[in-house]
Amino acid sequence: MKNYFKILPILFFSLFIISCDNDDNDDGLCCAGSSIVDLASQTESLSTLVSALQVTGLDATLSSPGAFTVLAPTNDAFDSFLTSINASSLEEVPVDVLTNVLLNHVISGEVQSGSLTNGYAHTQAISSASQTNMSIYINTDNGVSFNGVSSVTTADVIASNGVVHIVDGVIGLPSVVTFALADPNFEILVQALTREDLTQDFVGLLSIPSGTSPSPFTVFAPINSAFENLLSELGLGSLNDIDEPTLSAVLAYHVIAGTNQLSINISDGMEFSTAGGGNLTFNVGDNGQGILTDNNDRTSNIISVDVQADNGIIHAIDAVVLP
Repeated sequence: MKNYFKILPILFFSLFIISCDNDDNDDGLCCAGSSIVDLASQTESLSTLVSALQVTGLDATLSSPGAFTVLAPTNDAFDSFLTSINASSLEEVPVDVLTNVLLNHVISGEVQSGSLTNGYAHTQAISSASQTNMSIYINTDNGVSFNGVSSVTTADVIASNGVVHIVDGVIGLPSVVTFALADPNFEILVQALTREDLTQDFVGLLSIPSGTSPSPFTVFAPINSAFENLLSELGLGSLNDIDEPTLSAVLAYHVIAGTNQLSINISDGMEFSTAGGGNLTFNVGDNGQGILTDNNDRTSNIISVDVQADNGIIHAIDAVVLP
């Protein structure tokens, strides 16, 4: 479907190749001849990362010619991560899982912090749902953070084969909920999903890992203005004015369970059976943009595609569709 979508990504960032003679890194580490692994090995607070790279064999990858951007969690970050998964050491984490978590901290190309803007990039981690590269959300509103869970503490440590940004949290494999929580464009959607009176636990549902039914999920996620326009259209003041059965039905209508629909696999005239019952129909507009049509012949433009999580995928839309 590559030729069907007029892709309008929510947010972009650019990659700039930074020379190894940059004098601006705060770490005092010289990059002459030093690979990313060399630099990490010289940094006491990254010793757990070095051990993890050795266990998984990724030390060889990150010692090879790059360029790579590595988000390097500190020892304290790994301690917190291990505690969160009820593990006491790296040895208790399956090697394949640890490998993919580490790859979720590696971005292709050499990206200095000053070149980052709010938006999505791809890591080298592989999604269980699609076997394609995982997305990562970058927020630069207050420093630099990733997926809403990890912030840069030391930026732009330049190596011979890339750049290291030291971060204060391990960036786990994201669910579709991870991106909804991290991306401020979905703030009102999150308010809807987490309303206390909902009988359906949507956060729990959309956190189910890939391989466990009913995941994976394809979510057509309305941005904030979509909800604002709906409330205005209905003459309502807030989400709280929508009764629980209606809100639950509307939210479920934006979820396709059991499939990870990459945009390239969506074709003109395709129908989706939603988790809430009823269908959504995809068509290509005159300008090449993807359009969803609901049971009431309301339409919504697909404005950004392929935010890839480990258990599904998000496509952002500019209007709320109704069952």
